[in-house]
Amino acid sequence: MVTRKPERVDDAPPSPQRRPQGAVPRTDPPPPAGGAAVGGVRLTGRGGVLLICAFSLVSTLIGDVAGAPGVSGAGFAGACVVAALLVRPTDLLSLTVSPPLAYFLAALGAEAALTLGETGFARAVAIGMATRLADAAPSLFLGTALVLVITVFRGLPGNIRAFSDELNGRRPRTPPGA
Repeated sequence: MVTRKPERVDDAPPSPQRRPQGAVPRTDPPPPAGGAAVGGVRLTGRGGVLLICAFSLVSTLIGDVAGAPGVSGAGFAGACVVAALLVRPTDLLSLTVSPPLAYFLAALGAEAALTLGETGFARAVAIGMATRLADAAPSLFLGTALVLVITVFRGLPGNIRAFSDELNGRRPRTPPGA
């Protein structure tokens, strides 16, 4: 007994009238929980921290050149809001703890770049960092608070519960009504 393979007839694209029985037309997946991002852009937690760091560095340099120390804090707070809105909901926890460290690294980089070539480089960087952090303290608190408020509404409590479950070796909790 000889068996033959059926011939493939799917060379042509399927017509809309001829659909296999039981087939469901493809639709786009539902938007992610926590709201859709602007233009569909999503950042990882690391990407959000890098965004805060880059905006803070650029705004610190611009503020120093322009002689306006408030530009640095405004850039940091703005970067915090943008990062909190664009980070994937699963990475919110890593973003919420990072803004002060990201600003510190950006300010350190800017201070090092601005004091290159001066005598007593380490001392000048240390004094510059102390004054820069003291000037930016209100903006640091504001930016960090904005990140916390935005991420709470985007699903941070669920991330904290999942992290706690993972640490304690429990099975993930199912949301009510699931």
